[in-house]
Amino acid sequence: VQLQASGGGLVQAGDSLRLSCIDSGRTFTGNVWGWFRQAPGKERQFVSAWSAGRIDYVDSRLRIFRDVAENTVYLQMTDLKPEDTAVYYCAAALSPAHPYQYWGQGTLVTVSS
Repeated sequence: VQLQASGGGLVQAGDSLRLSCIDSGRTFTGNVWGWFRQAPGKERQFVSAWSAGRIDYVDSRLRIFRDVAENTVYLQMTDLKPEDTAVYYCAAALSPAHPYQYWGQGTLVTVSS
């Protein structure tokens, strides 16, 4: 399983951005996708997940959605704030009972004030 994340960049506060994560090999057969982020000097934290049809998120401004046909998940981010600056990672798990074992390479989002 190879997850490829993309879509990061430099934006201004208040902007929107959409990150993408694709299973490039189309080999993933699980039903859990997640987004995490890690800011400089901080631990990695959960952002949002699609788990067997259920969507979880910490902040409603940052929400996952899935395109089954394209085998891609997205992180739609709105009203971005400087504190959202981080490297964002997508991850996948076989089921809600499994840990995230597949990770993308990360994509940097920088929000300027």
